[in-house]
Amino acid sequence: MTRENQTTDRRQFLKTLGLAATALPFVADCASARRSAGSRKKPRNVVFILSDDHRYDFMGFLNKPKFLETPNMDRMAGEGAYVKNATVSTALCSPSRASILTGQYAHKHGVVDNNTRVPEGTRFFPQDLQKAGWQTAFMGKWHMGGASDEPRPGFHKWISFKGQGVYFDPTFNIDGKRVKRQGHVSDLLTDYALDWLKNDRDQDKPFFLYLSHKAVHAMFEPAKRHHGKYENVKLEYPKSMAYTEENYRDKPAWVKEQRNSWHGVDHMYHGQMDFDTFYRRYCETLLSVDESIGRVIKHLEENNLAEDTLVIYMGDNGFVFGEHGLIDKRHMYEESMRVPFLAWCPGMIQTGSVVEELIQNIDIAPTVMDIAGLKTPDRMDGQSFLPVLQGKKIPWRDSAFYEYYWERNFPHTPTTHGVRTNRYKYIHYHGIWDIDELYDLKEDPEEMNNLIESAEHQKLVKQLNNRMFEWLEKTDGMLIPLRRDTAFRAVERNPDKIRK
Repeated sequence: MTRENQTTDRRQFLKTLGLAATALPFVADCASARRSAGSRKKPRNVVFILSDDHRYDFMGFLNKPKFLETPNMDRMAGEGAYVKNATVSTALCSPSRASILTGQYAHKHGVVDNNTRVPEGTRFFPQDLQKAGWQTAFMGKWHMGGASDEPRPGFHKWISFKGQGVYFDPTFNIDGKRVKRQGHVSDLLTDYALDWLKNDRDQDKPFFLYLSHKAVHAMFEPAKRHHGKYENVKLEYPKSMAYTEENYRDKPAWVKEQRNSWHGVDHMYHGQMDFDTFYRRYCETLLSVDESIGRVIKHLEENNLAEDTLVIYMGDNGFVFGEHGLIDKRHMYEESMRVPFLAWCPGMIQTGSVVEELIQNIDIAPTVMDIAGLKTPDRMDGQSFLPVLQGKKIPWRDSAFYEYYWERNFPHTPTTHGVRTNRYKYIHYHGIWDIDELYDLKEDPEEMNNLIESAEHQKLVKQLNNRMFEWLEKTDGMLIPLRRDTAFRAVERNPDKIRK
């Protein structure tokens, strides 16, 4: 955790949370009490809550959008740690989820798209936890290669559904037996999670609970109690959404072309929903995830588990709402690559911490294994960030790497590799005749001024290009994976909106 501006950052952060000045002494007292009580000890248990397609900045305490209310995420950030620069190594459901469970980049674990099955012999870190005597449970969306919901290695308790699942009245696979339930999937998964914590585990053993929500994946369906909550709110559109010469002057041609596709604002999802409704339903659907977080934390507090349990909330990838004229994820722009990341553990984390380090999905596995007293295996690419959460200064990466491989059934986004530092982002495309991208994230956080052809930045471009290829060579990522064709859809363009 960076120290230089920590006090200022925290004060500003608490101000953003809406805490009055009179509340600050209480916050400081809480932090002091926790430190004096051995606040830097390791937790005994871990609850990992994953959402689907939740973009990094859609949380109430970040005030974007201004109308969005996420009191439980806000609480996690205010009482725990907000990981400011969290990213995923691939902004796509299955590859990102496989990276979480293996601690590896997609080109190593092999799940490079949403259809590729997990290779035989792949080891998930919960298998190591089981071997170390932990109780483990998986609840929710698995979605790694095909639509199977069958139990996977590493979990004593298994509750899942096929593929993307449905929002209402889902059928679950519970330890190999399918059960039809009535209700909203976010609520039902949380019910199952709390029941396991209360009644279905060995209370004497440490536990790892993986609660994997379907929400907020399209097509968005909020719980009935939330539907229409934001029907009349005013929406703010990103500057880069407009189809103007300025917005596309320095952009690759594929970005302009994708605007008129399944993943573009001019033909989004082939016209199934208008942009404003899409935006509002997304925010409403997110509310049940926030409530789920609150229910889990309440259970931990009421059962004397809070001090000994690390709760991590994270998104599997981001989501673009009109930036650069696009919808969805896959590419390397900030709204796609960055994810929400919160950590809460009253017995360890200093109140209101802001983590600046470049933490990625590949770091989850080493961190949980560290908590279990296990060394990070050589097979993993990630690093434990447990010391960072404990407030310690440790050597950490200065670059986050990214990869995405072209998909036949969603051909709008090219194969992409790149490097993101705290200031610059270099994006490199493979297999298309187009320009690459370079952005100064400090001066241009909305990524509207491509510096790839700037004379004064050519040395930096070369440095980042070399760093990217050194990473790929070091991690055996120089081969582009080729897969069988599995589907042909989402490829049409709107004939009424072909750009001349």
